Order: sequence, then C-alpha cells, then structure tokens
Amino acid sequence: MESQARPSYNRQRSFMKPDLSVVVPLFNEEPNLLDLHRELSDVLTAWGRSYEIILVDDGSTDGSFSVLADIQSRDNAVRVIRLRKNFGQTAAFAAGFAHARGRLIATSDGDLQNDPADLPAMVDKIDEGHDIVCGWRKQRQDPWLTRRLVSNIANWLISKTTGVHLHDYGCSLKVFRSEVIQSLRLYGEMHRFIPALASEQGVRIHEVVVNHRPRRQGISKYGLSRMPRVVLDLVTVKFLLSYSTRPLQMFGPPGLLMGITGTAIVGYLGYVRLFAGQAIGDRPVLLLGILLLFAGMQLVTLGLLAEMQARTYHESQNKPIYVVRDLLEQKEPEEPDGSDQK
Repeated sequence: MESQARPSYNRQRSFMKPDLSVVVPLFNEEPNLLDLHRELSDVLTAWGRSYEIILVDDGSTDGSFSVLADIQSRDNAVRVIRLRKNFGQTAAFAAGFAHARGRLIATSDGDLQNDPADLPAMVDKIDEGHDIVCGWRKQRQDPWLTRRLVSNIANWLISKTTGVHLHDYGCSLKVFRSEVIQSLRLYGEMHRFIPALASEQGVRIHEVVVNHRPRRQGISKYGLSRMPRVVLDLVTVKFLLSYSTRPLQMFGPPGLLMGITGTAIVGYLGYVRLFAGQAIGDRPVLLLGILLLFAGMQLVTLGLLAEMQARTYHESQNKPIYVVRDLLEQKEPEEPDGSDQK
C-alpha cells in the first residue's frame, strides 16, 4: 500500500514549533514503514493540531532508510534521523528527544502494535494537568510465556522498587511534556524507566488503557536476553532516585554498623588479652573483627568520595536539586524612562 503525503504544515510552517512531536525508533522495519506513516498521518491530521513525526533509523540493515527518505520527501511533517549504527532503543529515543521541537513529546514503537488512534485521548489527559501519560496494554497481543509473563514480573518488580506503580512500564506509547523529557539523560535500557526517573521531579503521572495489536510483519527485536540488563538498570535507577544527591546515606549506615561491630569485637578481645591473660591470636573472631573494622572504614570513605563526586556532578552540569512547578509573585514595577523626566 503506497503512503499518501499528508503534510500537516506547508513549507512556511514546517519550522514552527508544533504542538506534538511523535518520536518513533526503528530497526529493520521496512515492511511496516508505509503503513506506520499512513496511520500516524491520518490520526494526527484529523486531530487538527500541529505536529511533527520524528522517525529514528537505529542503524537498520534492510531498506528502511530508503523508504524513510521517500516518505520524508513527500511529507514536510516528517523528520528522519539516521544513526551510524544500531545503538539500541534507548539511544534512538534520546536522539529523537534531542531533535524534538514540540510542546508535547509522544513515543511509539514502529512495529504497528501500538495504535496511533490512542494519541489524541492521551494528549487530552496532558491538557487536564498531567505531566506524563503512559499506555497500558491491558489486552496485550503477545506470547504469554516469553513476553507477557516476563513483562508482568518486571512491571511488579519495577513498581515495588521505584515506588511508581504502573501496570505496563514496557509500553512505548507515552506522552510527555517536553520540559520533563528534555531534563532527563538516558543510558543503557533506561527508556522504560522514564516515568520512574521523572518522578524525582514530582511530576503527575497518569495511565490509560490503550489498544494493542498483533505484529503484522517482521520479527520482534525483544526477548529474554534483555532481562539481565533491565535488572541492572533497575539497580541504577533505584540508586539515582534514592541516593543520587546523598550517597553517604547509602554507604554510611552499613559502614558504621560494620565499624562499630568490628570495634566491639576487637575491644572485647583486647580486654581478654590484657586483663584476663588469655591468648587471642588463634581466634578466628579476631580476624572477623579486624575485617569488619576496615570494611566499615572503607564504606564510610567511599560514601564521602561519592558525596564529593555528586556535588561535582550537579555543579558541573548546573543541575539543581529541586524543580519548580509554578512561581507566583508580584511583578516589580518598571522604572520610569529617563527620557520622560524633565
């Protein structure tokens, strides 16, 4: 099926800031691209507000880029970003976010399983005052054992660990306020943790049930091999959310506990040696006490070094430790122009 050119802008308007930027990462999705563009264009044109579609080619090895170039040449609303190699989905999202110009930013997969028809309703939720609206594939059309079961376990684990309770962290269909998404730095597989990372800013998060469709063409790029990386990234996210500005509070308590325990053991054995005259050199507990004492000192020292590193990071990045939602104040009166004085 040939995609029809449905530009939402004319040439003069194509550089204006749109209401919505839709970022779609792609890897070897050549069979789906024309239908993807047609569906997005139909929905967003009928929506009636300005938009842009950012298609990120994440190092595809098939003919995806040729199709994307043809689509872009016929639709001014489409922007194509081609990465030099396959950097991964998180990097593709980050590239799209960096080039997005919209007041709102939406994300979606390029395999046609997400339904673009859900986007207008999700934007409406943003207009009601939410900062992030996440899709929930309640009737997910994927294999139960290899996809849905693993996803349910991951969603439960992420919700419990981060304190941000969502049914479907893995759903790529999301809408964000641009100021929220532009303030984040994504690495590894952290695109799925965006709501949790943004929660540090005190954002309002909402979840809506969205339509999910079976994959029509191509093969899935996801599998069980991602689970170890997701778990490791979850550990990183937990640290960033809880201790990024106060790492000493993570390393300090166990360090103090070890140090106090080691000191007590060594002190007791010293008392036994000095006042009871008993030999302590052959007691394994002596080595345990010394080990705990030095391990405690190292953890506290590590926490202090991490505190210095955290301060260096925030100051070098000019990154505040707070986020202001609104500021209400009386405007200062303008000083009279000297030219008006006689």
